[in-house]
Amino acid sequence: MLETNIEKISQVREKTIEILEDLTISQKLALHALEACDEKSFLQIKIPLKKINEQVEDVDNLIVTILARYAPEASDLREVVAFLKITYSLQRIATNEKNYMKNMSICNAQTDPEAKRIIQESLAINRCTIRALESIIEMIQTTNDHSALEDLERKINLENSKTDDIYSVIEKEALQVMHKESNINDISWDLLKYIRKNLKIMERLEDIASKLIFARIGGKL
Repeated sequence: MLETNIEKISQVREKTIEILEDLTISQKLALHALEACDEKSFLQIKIPLKKINEQVEDVDNLIVTILARYAPEASDLREVVAFLKITYSLQRIATNEKNYMKNMSICNAQTDPEAKRIIQESLAINRCTIRALESIIEMIQTTNDHSALEDLERKINLENSKTDDIYSVIEKEALQVMHKESNINDISWDLLKYIRKNLKIMERLEDIASKLIFARIGGKL
């Protein structure tokens, strides 16, 4: 029974990593599309996200099976409960990514130069997000080294803090340009809104990191 429990929990980890890898691929495709402002590249971004809902449902069903049939205890119970909450966050991240790229598809060869400047500066946020996603995957793979887990959590928290700082600078510069030109650039204003919403992905990743700490070390969920 114990061996079966371990095997099932291992499957939960592996399936969750697969979801995170797809989210990471989507983020990298988005970064490439926005760096080039290439309309055709935007079509590729949704491909890794198509099966996210199905993948999440698969993990959730596996967790319910573990809870119902194998009655996990102690650290095993903490882990499956944490992953049940993590899958919801991953589903929300996928939705955030889809909405973000739908809005950012205004980036093309004819895009206003000021809007392009804002987009290019904002890509530092996307790079932070990619690094955080990779660190989350590493956290799931790190099962027994508490010190390494805490170091990875701090790394993710740092990336989240960076994104807040990056956005603050972008917003300040954009508002200064608008004030100087005595003109509210609707496209630039919308971009600030889209970028601000994109920050929610990092917030969710930070929350996932805290849930993984709970799963492996304990504390409050």
